[in-house]
Amino acid sequence: MFKNNIDLDVFIQMSKNTLGDHLGIEFIEKGDDYLVARMPVDHRTKQPFGLLHGGASVALAETLGSIASVLCLDDPAKEKAVGLEINANHVRSVTEGWVYGKVSPIHIGRRTHLWDIKITNEEGKLVCISRLTVAIV
Repeated sequence: MFKNNIDLDVFIQMSKNTLGDHLGIEFIEKGDDYLVARMPVDHRTKQPFGLLHGGASVALAETLGSIASVLCLDDPAKEKAVGLEINANHVRSVTEGWVYGKVSPIHIGRRTHLWDIKITNEEGKLVCISRLTVAIV
């Protein structure tokens, strides 16, 4: 499904000095039609009550979906993938450790991509489920 065989190291370099870098997001796996990244639950990603901030989960989800869309572009030098809409349901709290996001396609069209992102804790329990629509411009 991915048209570009971009190595994960490229995303690591592209992420320097971005929100994902600030939040500690790390890409850890690339499959034929999915990506996995992880994010620490620490002082950068917690809300004042010591729980993983929902906005941090959404940032992880959008980061994964946007990068997955870039991998689907015919020519990333001429096209850009930009977030159009995102929603998230937060189903379990996390206070420490890591959360893992996995993005999978729902629809890959010519001008829009729709992604399913599941975020889990270290035990594999669902923390957040998100859907991202990406516009191709």
